[in-house]
Amino acid sequence: MSQHDSVQAPYRTATPASTTQKRTRIHHLREMKERGERWPMLTAYDIYSAEIFDEAGIPVLLVGDSAGNNVYGYENTLPVTVDELMPLVKAVVKGAKHALVVADLPFGSYQISAAQALETGFRFMKEGGAHAVKLEGGARFAPQVEALAGSGIPVMAHLGFTPQSEHALGGFRIQGRGTSAEQQLVDDALALQAAGAFAVVLEMVPGDVAKRVTAELTIPTIGIGAGPECDAQVLVWSDMASMNRGRKPKFVKPYADLGSILLDAAKSYANDVRGGTYPDEEHTYH
Repeated sequence: MSQHDSVQAPYRTATPASTTQKRTRIHHLREMKERGERWPMLTAYDIYSAEIFDEAGIPVLLVGDSAGNNVYGYENTLPVTVDELMPLVKAVVKGAKHALVVADLPFGSYQISAAQALETGFRFMKEGGAHAVKLEGGARFAPQVEALAGSGIPVMAHLGFTPQSEHALGGFRIQGRGTSAEQQLVDDALALQAAGAFAVVLEMVPGDVAKRVTAELTIPTIGIGAGPECDAQVLVWSDMASMNRGRKPKFVKPYADLGSILLDAAKSYANDVRGGTYPDEEHTYH
């Protein structure tokens, strides 16, 4: 029986990081995988969301290049630059007292060479205060992962649908379907693990394929549209809380409707100002 066909131990609910240690470290994530404890990850782009998610016990926060869509209003993640992400990373690091903060390496900031990846990684660690970085791509980026990890920069990898390769992949399409594509995904994950990655994001991958990759690896897998068998799950926070008013992927489960709450609050404020009821005596200095 192969390793990925073996029966996995039942998963348990992980204790929020904020109650167990001062700062989540990468060895804590590996230990949670060994104990069969699932853990959540969210994106964050500002100090307030970072503080709230940190208080909620989210052990890992990703300052993703998804800021392109969710902060800067770009059509996709491709235009995002290091300089645009840097202040967001700084803000999240200031807000997160317990969570491990991971900074995305934007498109064009690591693909050229391992030396370029190191230069970008150093910037995020030194200027931004990030605790780790994330990059997209398979085995061909193992030299970049090895250079970063070997220089003391923890690396999270990203396989399956990789948004920076949206045009090469033909749009938002599920990856890893078919025997050869599945095996390639497994081989890529193993190569990135061997190069020193401490975790692998699996995006828009069939659930059975993600289950196999999770069983094959000793490092955690983080699913986003990859089924329930990954060691962790990640969502873009504005999708999770319905701040994004547009179309959402199938895998997104909204846990609140903050968009509607904020809309109602803005309408109430506008009506009070127009009606002369704000500011009132209670909110006026004397």
